[in-house]
Amino acid sequence: MKILTVSDYVEPALNDRSSAEKLAAVDLIFSCGDLPPEYLTQLRSTFNVPLYYVQGNHDIRYSASPPDGCEDIHARMVRFRGLRILGLEGSRWYSGGPHQYTEPEMKQTIRRLRPLLWWHRGVDIVLAHSPPRHVRDAEDPCHRGFRSFQWLIRKYSPRYFIHGHIHESFADPADRILTLEKTRVVNSCGYYLLEIKDDDDKMDR
Repeated sequence: MKILTVSDYVEPALNDRSSAEKLAAVDLIFSCGDLPPEYLTQLRSTFNVPLYYVQGNHDIRYSASPPDGCEDIHARMVRFRGLRILGLEGSRWYSGGPHQYTEPEMKQTIRRLRPLLWWHRGVDIVLAHSPPRHVRDAEDPCHRGFRSFQWLIRKYSPRYFIHGHIHESFADPADRILTLEKTRVVNSCGYYLLEIKDDDDKMDR
């Protein structure tokens, strides 16, 4: 399965069908936030596959102009070809704007999800805007990750935790990925093509 993940800035390489075709067939798209809703609509149309997203701290137009044909999965679990996918939007609180959470607020959001995680017997992929605390995050108030994401990873061992928010450039795509416990933490800034092999996932069939 090939998953296109995007976040934080519009990528020219994805702006037209001919360029997108160079990425090969894509089965699913994730957006980790801070992108114009029109861009997600365009990606959904170009690739003609499902697009799941969470909102970032700069996504202030989605309520009035949601991306067409795309699905907001904040604080929800969705399934795609057996994969259990959980969404968690937003950044740490720093100015009182939309999609900002204090650590206790995010902890409470995750606590409310525990019956859902129990019912689905865990999670395979977490789609978030912010990273876990001390995993690729920064020390300014806006870009600190959530400690509760660390707990979520240690408790449920998702195969992947995919995030945006931290703007970095990567000469080697492999540099996007760090491992925490058994979870691969992926920085999706710009775009990344993730391939999950059928014999390398934790699908709950």
